[in-house]
Amino acid sequence: MERQEKYVAYVGTYTHGSSIGIHVYDIDLEEGHMTEREVVPVNNASHMVKSCDSKYLYSIADEGVEVLKILEDGGLEPINKIGIDGMRGCYLSTDKSGKFLYVGGYHDGKVTVVHTHHDGRLGSVMDGIFHKGLGSVADRNFRPHVSCVIPTPDDKYLCAVDNGIDQVKLYKVNEKTGKLKLYDIIRCKLDSGPRLLTFGKDGRFAYINAELTNEVCVYRYDGDGKAPEFEKIQEISVVRDPASKGSACCGMKISPSGRYLYTSTAGENTVAVFEIDQETGMLTRLCCLPISGDYPKDIDVLPGEKTLVVLNHETNEIRFFTIDYDKGLLVMKGRPIQVDTPNCILISRYE
Repeated sequence: MERQEKYVAYVGTYTHGSSIGIHVYDIDLEEGHMTEREVVPVNNASHMVKSCDSKYLYSIADEGVEVLKILEDGGLEPINKIGIDGMRGCYLSTDKSGKFLYVGGYHDGKVTVVHTHHDGRLGSVMDGIFHKGLGSVADRNFRPHVSCVIPTPDDKYLCAVDNGIDQVKLYKVNEKTGKLKLYDIIRCKLDSGPRLLTFGKDGRFAYINAELTNEVCVYRYDGDGKAPEFEKIQEISVVRDPASKGSACCGMKISPSGRYLYTSTAGENTVAVFEIDQETGMLTRLCCLPISGDYPKDIDVLPGEKTLVVLNHETNEIRFFTIDYDKGLLVMKGRPIQVDTPNCILISRYE
């Protein structure tokens, strides 16, 4: 008899209120809901990523980065924490070999490379580069803010999205030393405020959401040549009224099947669902609907892709919606889970 796959959700929170760290939830796939199991203390967990072998969870913390071992039942056990020689980070990713952890620094505009050990512990900071330059002189978007760091699917380049200067810098990472070397730059529209970058399931297409223009830009990616090629092929709005002011695109995820892309937008407080053309990579918007809360900072979809999970940061809750892809509907289901200032969600499988 086959063992049934089980899932947990890790939800990172700010801890200046009643929350104390990362909340671990058991997922009921039939009901499309979650039940809290435990809370593991981590200071202001704002982003998380699993190690490439799925044995460890890395989390942003006030101290830098904290490492937690993922137990057989999906629980978490703290191992160690390290500083990153700079202000606290906002985004984490790993290379495909498991040798390096990459940290994006929003507050100081820094990209940091940390060595990872086989036992999950984090070691030395291998390199750190501060971005330079000016973007718009308006509001906060006038100096470097690294909002996302993610390797290309072929692991040839590290993409560092800079929300402040409207660029994605492409670095080569020395396999032995972890040193960064700037290779190329993707220049986004002025004052667009690129926030996150993610690649489609087969690695041929990249998606960048723009915080200030409230759109997703689709790029065709080719890393086979001597230089990386990012060709923009589409721009599509993520809001109901593109002319409205005061909204900011925040969360973006691609479904495990690679068929759908989801975005969330603060201000308007909506979630948009897009279908991904499997041949062209281009997006078709299926719906854009309100989520009955404030600041949907992060989103994800439960396995099976029928239930959307929305973290409403300012209304201190997690809400659930049934997705009807054919009719283009999001239907609220069950009661929201109350949790203080949720930041990020990561869904993990165990048996």
